[in-house]
Amino acid sequence: MRRNDAESCSIAQYTKKLFFAAKLDELDKRIRVGAVSYLNTRPLLYGLKRSGLMERIELMEEYPSRIAAMLLNDEIDVGLVPVAIIPQLAESHIITDYCIGAEGEVASVALFSEVPIEQVTKVLLDYQSRTSVSLARLLLKEYWKKEVILEDTKEDFRSAIKGTTAGIVIGDRALEQRSVSPFIYDLGAAWKAHTGLPFVFAAWIANKALGDDFEDAFNRANAYGVTHIDEVVAENNFAVYDLKKYYTENISYQLDAQKKEGMALFLKKLNLF
Repeated sequence: MRRNDAESCSIAQYTKKLFFAAKLDELDKRIRVGAVSYLNTRPLLYGLKRSGLMERIELMEEYPSRIAAMLLNDEIDVGLVPVAIIPQLAESHIITDYCIGAEGEVASVALFSEVPIEQVTKVLLDYQSRTSVSLARLLLKEYWKKEVILEDTKEDFRSAIKGTTAGIVIGDRALEQRSVSPFIYDLGAAWKAHTGLPFVFAAWIANKALGDDFEDAFNRANAYGVTHIDEVVAENNFAVYDLKKYYTENISYQLDAQKKEGMALFLKKLNLF
């Protein structure tokens, strides 16, 4: 091989290495997004997955408390996380006008029991959400005025909901549990009855500033999904519960002034609790 050919080959290899290094660097700079892997997030993710943002983000789906831990540990930059973790973050930014909220009955966060709540002696706490557990503790004390044994769980505990032992169950499993337990005490409805305000279970929270352009695009992606509920329902086969009702009557996605007021009250009570 002549010297010029060797030099050309060397330059080509060097350029190729630079190209791949740049690509790797680009991947490293993708914004890490964590989302809850429940049915209630599907409208928000529907819009996100159909937006140009998928080229700019790395999306991970997990249950709520796991996403919360990832945000606290800076393993992700933004997450759809239980709002109870906000006080634990050194820096927090709510980056969209959308949330997982409820104006009343939420259907998928409830205390389930075989007996009326007056007869309950123990409550098993779902390990998958800090906000729902904190809300349950607060409502048991302030609203139902019940002193019970509270027991944390680490795995699916629904088979242990029997006799005077009740359980706080959230998410898709709660929708399934509705056809099992004869007594259902909805936490969204109880909070509304107790305070007169709606409740926010989770919001898109960042642990650092992500830039106005990203936040605007992320917000518009959320809005797109929420306005295409029929398409979301068609994509998700779930015979246990009417998803159209769930997305339009139980879950309320708009993070409006009333929900922000409800969220502020919850965080204030949580600080005193």
